[in-house]
Amino acid sequence: MKILSAGEVFRDMAEKRDMSLEDFSVLAEENEKIDKKLDENMIERASPGMILEGRLTGHLLHMSDKKAYKVWIEAPLDVRVKRIAEREGHDDLKELKKKVVRREKSEEKRYREYYDIDISDTSFYDALMDSDSNRPEEIVNKIIEGVKDEVRRG
Repeated sequence: MKILSAGEVFRDMAEKRDMSLEDFSVLAEENEKIDKKLDENMIERASPGMILEGRLTGHLLHMSDKKAYKVWIEAPLDVRVKRIAEREGHDDLKELKKKVVRREKSEEKRYREYYDIDISDTSFYDALMDSDSNRPEEIVNKIIEGVKDEVRRG
């Protein structure tokens, strides 16, 4: 299946401007066109059988006319920080945690300002899962079963 990750797109946008993710987030707070361009692009590219990944993507799909099976996958902050450190090669977990918290607060602020979205509202998701207590294979299997059930219901 084709996968489109909002985080990867955002990181690519930062890299193209030769900016750190933290600095680019600050710029995005000052220039809403950055987020809106990313968000519009994500929804425009959404198509059947495609996986869209991003903290805001479920909300945007919920607000759009596109049909989608929406899954919120949660992990505690310390788990997220550890995963980011492993993925990006960070050694200082304490400093990375501060950066992650700042970035997430920046995102929450922008989501509320731009779209009046409360990112903590998961009420419209079709499934909520915890990636700390479920292995990736378990999450995938649960999503596949959920999608199959959704297709059967029509």
